[in-house]
Amino acid sequence: MKIVLGSASPRRREILEAIGIAHDIVVADINETSEPGEVPLRYLERIVVEKFTAIATQVDALRYVLVADTIVIVDSDILGKPKDDVEAAAMVLRLSGRTHEVSTRFLFGLGTGVLHAETVRTEVHFRVLEAGEIAAYVRTGEGSDKAGGYAIQGKAAAFVDWIRGSYSGVVGLPAAEVCVAWQKLMRDATN
Repeated sequence: MKIVLGSASPRRREILEAIGIAHDIVVADINETSEPGEVPLRYLERIVVEKFTAIATQVDALRYVLVADTIVIVDSDILGKPKDDVEAAAMVLRLSGRTHEVSTRFLFGLGTGVLHAETVRTEVHFRVLEAGEIAAYVRTGEGSDKAGGYAIQGKAAAFVDWIRGSYSGVVGLPAAEVCVAWQKLMRDATN
């Protein structure tokens, strides 16, 4: 059975392919701006529901839909996708020598509503970075479309001292948790 993945992220597609979940792509076009005073995890919950709602109206009500969003949190602030190289460098500098949180929320649903939603939180610790290596990394452009301005699966892997939690969740979709949720949904559907 093919699900609908509500994401343009090639990383999410690769993770689904790796765990054997067939899918089609439908992209949600929503405003991802945070609301005044909105705390990071509430923002994440709201955005994922909005993505799901936008996708569910575009597909057959009996097709399973999977949407997700990933945020980087440091000092209770969300580090989204950087607007430019200056902001990307500032984000990576802010993460240098510290631990930050990467939270990915995913949601499975049908046109009839949400069936499963879960947030997977992972701690990531960067080693102390030199200004020159931050500048060189930003010039690669690798983190320009990534939350926090970096891609753990790419060159920024060299910045990571350790992680505690889901590596694939930091990449963009927590594979183990998605697989378990999907298997449960399939069992429930056949009972």
